[in-house]
Amino acid sequence: MTSIKALSERYILANWPAPTNIHAFITTRKHGVSKAGYASLNLSVRSGDQPEQVAINRQRVSNDWGWTSSPCWLHQVHGTTVVDAATTRSESEADASVSRSVNVPAIVMVADCVPVLFCNYSGTCVAAAHAGWKGLAAGVLESTIASMQCPPAELLAWIGPAISQPFFEVGPEVRHAFIKVYAEAEQGFISGKGDRWMADLHFLAQQRLQRAGVKNIYSANQCVYKQKDVFFSYRRDGKKSGRMAAAVCITDA
Repeated sequence: MTSIKALSERYILANWPAPTNIHAFITTRKHGVSKAGYASLNLSVRSGDQPEQVAINRQRVSNDWGWTSSPCWLHQVHGTTVVDAATTRSESEADASVSRSVNVPAIVMVADCVPVLFCNYSGTCVAAAHAGWKGLAAGVLESTIASMQCPPAELLAWIGPAISQPFFEVGPEVRHAFIKVYAEAEQGFISGKGDRWMADLHFLAQQRLQRAGVKNIYSANQCVYKQKDVFFSYRRDGKKSGRMAAAVCITDA
């Protein structure tokens, strides 16, 4: 049986006023079975980790939350495709999913990129989006909101832990990708060395949510790069970095 201490260290719960039948969280890197750079709760089969260890980690998460079937784990490609978590096969190419079914979570994996979880006030629809800079600039959040088929004003959004601005250096093409769509996005960048820029993904995600009509936005305000003992970070650790999972699920409670 998993100890209360292990459960409290394995998950960070979304700090938002969601309906009581909505469970939402992001995993930490703690209390799994993976080794070395993947230690220890790595949930990605595409990171180079041993598949059997990832399978054990994934099953632990499912057991903890009482999911009766295996979640729809996505093959994320930094795009804008949104799928139905209840009817889509695991490892399908997409960067967001929507669920209207009890105990069928919408779930994405991250290790620097922004996870954004959604639910409606009635607790009948949830969604999860993986918002790296490419997907964010291309409109993954807007696509997710549209797929929920709920008025944006009736949604809550939670922005989970991600890399913070002081550690996210990008080239001029990244800044251009945002400001060509929305000039005010320049507020999310500060000058770095040479032609480099430091991008604030959290700010840019919040800005896009507000533009889409979502007014109820909440945030974890945590940096995965700085908190090495709690989170994975690809920018910090390189290719042999694990992945966390951010999930939101309708329950029958």
